[in-house]
Order: sequence, then C-alpha cells, then structure tokens
Amino acid sequence: MDKIFNNTQVAFSLKSDTELDRAYFLFKMIANQPLVRIGTAVTNFALKANLPVEGLIRATVFDHFCGGVNEEDCLSVVDKMYTKGVSSVLDYSVEGKEEEDQFDAALKMTLKTIEFAKERMAIPFAVFKPTGLGRFELYEKVGNKEAFTADEQAEWNRVLARFDLVCQEGHKKDVALLIDGEESWMQDAADAIVTDMMRKYNKEKTIVFNTLQLYRWDRLDYLKQLHEVAKTEGFFIGMKIVRGAYMEKENVRATEKGYPTPICATKEATDINYDETVKYMLDHLDLLSIFAGTHNEASTYKLMELMQSKGIAAKDERIWFGQLYGMSDNISYNLAENGYNVAKYLPFGPVKDVMPYLIRRAEENTSVAGQTSRELEMIKAERKRRKEA
Repeated sequence: MDKIFNNTQVAFSLKSDTELDRAYFLFKMIANQPLVRIGTAVTNFALKANLPVEGLIRATVFDHFCGGVNEEDCLSVVDKMYTKGVSSVLDYSVEGKEEEDQFDAALKMTLKTIEFAKERMAIPFAVFKPTGLGRFELYEKVGNKEAFTADEQAEWNRVLARFDLVCQEGHKKDVALLIDGEESWMQDAADAIVTDMMRKYNKEKTIVFNTLQLYRWDRLDYLKQLHEVAKTEGFFIGMKIVRGAYMEKENVRATEKGYPTPICATKEATDINYDETVKYMLDHLDLLSIFAGTHNEASTYKLMELMQSKGIAAKDERIWFGQLYGMSDNISYNLAENGYNVAKYLPFGPVKDVMPYLIRRAEENTSVAGQTSRELEMIKAERKRRKEA
C-alpha cells in the first residue's frame, strides 16, 4: 500500500506558517519531559492562584489542542476542517466534576452538541464520558456489586435517566453517540448501561457506540460475548476502539490491591490485540460498526488494507477513523484526501476547566514512544518544503 501519511503538504494544508511555527515550538517543549512536569505544576499553581495566565495558555497550547471555550467558538474550526473532508466530534472536555448541578450542566451541553450535529454534516457524532453524567464512586460500587444507600440509589437512578435521555435524543435526531471508556474499575457498570442503551436504541441501525480500550487483554473477549448477545437479541453494536489512556494508574492500582493487572504485558501485545479486534469487527460488519481511534500509522494502514482486500468502500458508513485535534494531522488529512471517513475529536470548554485534559495530552505525547518526534519530523519536513517551494 502507498505510504500516504508522508504527504506533509496535504497534512498541513490548513496551517499558516505562523501556526506551523507554533506547533513546532509546542512539540519541541513537549518533547522535554522535565519541562512538561515543571510547566504542568506552574500552570496549575497559576490558575489556582488566579494569576492572569489564561491569555497565554489560550494563545499557545489551548488553541493548538482545543476548538474553543464554547461550542459556538468551535464552528469556524469545524467548517475549516470540513473543507478538506475532515469531520469533527465536539468533545466537552471538562473533567473531574462531582456535583449534581455539574452533571446536569454536562447533560445539557451533550444535548446541545447532539443538536449541533443534527444540523451539520461536518459533525457526524456526539460524545460524552460516563463520569460526565455521574459520580465515579457510584460506577465503582455497581461494578463491585456493593449495596447502595437509599440516597445513592436515587442518585444512580438520575445517572441512568441522563444516559437514557442522551441516547433517546441521539436516536430521535439520528446522531450517532460515542461513549468514552474510563478506568477498568468503573467500566463494568458503564458497559452494562451502554449495552442496555444499544438494546433500546440500536434496533434499526448503530446509534450508540461503546469504547474498547485494547491495552486491556480482556476486551476482545468481551466484544465477542456482546456480539453473541446482539445476534440473539437483535441489535447493532458500535465500538470506538482505542489503545487506552490510563495505563500507569491501572498498573499501580493492581499492584496496590494485589490483583492481576488488566493491562497487556507489552506494547506489542497491545498492538496485536488492537489489530485482531479490527479484523474481528471487519469480519462482522453486518452487526458491528467501528470508530478506529488511533494515532498509530501501522494500525491505520492495516485497517485500510483489510478494507481493500474485502472490497469495502473507503466511504462505508460503518467504518470511521479518528484522531485528536492538534495531533497526527498527517494521518487525518491524508485519509480524508484519499476518500476515507475521518473525524477529529475537537475538545472545548473554559480554559481553566479544560486544563486537566490538556495536561494529559502533553503527558501522553511525552510518554508515547515516538509520538512527539514524529510530529516534529513532519512539521520540519513541511517547513523545509515551503521554503523550497
């Protein structure tokens, strides 16, 4: 297969020279691990102390990785990307909330993004996190089969009602929903809710998508079991598949609590798990739809090759590729240029509230082998190309 991801002219066609310079500066900083740690600490302190740093954050890291401070703010970015065939998934990236009014606010925002998606072809999905709609500890209790107090049961019923309202709206407005995955010790409870939502709203087509984090060695087996249930009960399955985002936390907790880690033993085992899951899903497209969330070029090529070998059209609506805004433009824009369905996760929210998300992005780029150096190489190649053009 042609190595299409090396085309930097396509990858950075929407970036001005100034934006390209900013991206180079940012990834150069992110490549320095001690600098990321110090920068994170200083930023957190400055925000907590209400120092006037939001403008600086907004002009640098925020604008590179986020669409804006609210959903309206994102629309110019959405429209711009869509001129190149790249769709958007508006992701309200406010994390770590614990209060009922905050969950209701997240619900309201999710419903608003569904409305946005209904009105715009450029936004094919809405997305939310299970812990955006309810407290982490409640999911954990359900997963551990612990009894609720009367108050907790009432609170859990509100979580279930929020889920149902979002999925009902997605179904009514024909907008597909990506439900993010989180830590393994809350995921069983989330899986159970999402499966119920699939039973209810995926009768005619795939509206509700769960997430498989495939650094977990048990998730392909989980998918196969769910597939059997779907065949028996007659509903479609949507899955966003990713490698995973909580590896350190998962391994530390497993060691502390003395249970086997749910994480694959090696990076290679995770890659194999990911690629085998892709193959399984493509073998069963009659019931399964896939949103392949990956920044891994090899896995992306493998999925493209499988599609070609099976005679599956690039634009088949059951197969989407996804990357995060601000990262892997060489994958996203070259996929779109070659006719594939591709969407960028476009985070938004108040600068202060989105900082935990941005810090995770910086840390992820620092820790994922080769991610930052690849971004830098691509940007350098494009700067050189422009100077010589």
